[in-house]
Order: sequence, then C-alpha cells, then structure tokens
Amino acid sequence: MLIKRTTFLAAIAAMALSPVLLSLPAAPVAAQSGQSDLDRISRHLKSVSTLTANFTQTDRTNQTVSGKLTLKQPGKIRFQYQKDVPLLIVSDGKALTLIDYEVNQVQRWPIKNSPLGALLDPNRDLTKYGKVVDTGNPNVLSVRVKDPKRPEYGVITLIFTRKSSAPAGIELSGWVALDSQNKRTTIRLSNHKYGAAVSNSAFKWKDPRRKGGPRR
Repeated sequence: MLIKRTTFLAAIAAMALSPVLLSLPAAPVAAQSGQSDLDRISRHLKSVSTLTANFTQTDRTNQTVSGKLTLKQPGKIRFQYQKDVPLLIVSDGKALTLIDYEVNQVQRWPIKNSPLGALLDPNRDLTKYGKVVDTGNPNVLSVRVKDPKRPEYGVITLIFTRKSSAPAGIELSGWVALDSQNKRTTIRLSNHKYGAAVSNSAFKWKDPRRKGGPRR
C-alpha cells in the first residue's frame, strides 16, 4: 500500500464514525441569515438521486489516495479505492461496511452512527443538527452537522460550491472527518455526474472471509 496501514485505517474510521470539519480555514458561525443556505443544501441533497464522482482522500499526515465514489439515494454509497489500496467502503442503506481485502476483515457500523448519515439520508432535518459556517466566500457554502446528544457519532461539515447546472444550484465539493482524538481526514470530489442509472448491485460486496470469494 502507498501509506502506512495503521494511519490509513485510522483515516477510514474517522470518515466512518467521527466528526467532519470544513476543509477551508476556520471561520465564525454565520448568523440566522444562514437559514436560507441550509434550505438550499437540503434541497440539493433531496434532489440528487444518483451521483458519481472522483475522490481524493487525505489523512492527517497529508498522505493521499484516490478512487471513485458512487451514491444512490436513499442511503447507498460506495468508495472504490485505487487498485493498490485493497480496501472497499460500501453502504447498503442500513450499514456502512469497511472490507479489508489484505487481511480479510470486515467492520460494520449503523448508518445512523455515522456522520455520513447527513449525506446518505436526504430527509434528515438539517435544522436540528446543522449549523452554517461562514466561509468568507459567497460562492462557497458549508454546513457543520452533528448530534449534540451523541458527540461520539462525530461531526460532518459538508462543503458546497455554487454551480448553476447542479441540483439546487450548488455542488458538493467534499468534506473533512475529524474524530474524537482530532484526527482529520479530508475528502475532495471532482468530475461530478448526476442522475445516471446506478444498479443496486454496485453496493453489494463479497465477504473475503469466505473461501474462494473474489477480492473486490
């Protein structure tokens, strides 16, 4: 693998279970005028039926890997990593699963326990969990999402840029995961494609612990 295994798996866990902060310089929280931005972000998330995009993932040591993201609402997502990274992350709508093909291990977390739930559940009420962050750039929106009653679930701050051709006029640029130990993982997206047909089979996976099962 390109990076140290323990570091990489920690980054994965951070993305799955921990808070996500804005991958822009810290800025003060916006005033109530940010409610319109929350509404726009909610409309965007509800408008995206499917999404494919390239992603880059950077851990706290600035080591980066890449891959392809596939999303289908409600609740399904797949992170297919580059060929020399023998890991796969898949959500089938109920649980987020990390499959490690190098050591034949599988870890699963309920979607509701993941900050990615803000992305995977378009009907989630962002007004209860979300807070707009002022980026200082009128073309960039961000919302920090967390459950104050469940700090162990972490926080996710989704970052959007204004784009007239994207759903609701904005496009998800990425997010950053920060766990309870302040370990940060940044995800950046590019080459977005919306509304293409995506089969549910894209979110299935073979258990590497079963003899003879395919690796990916």
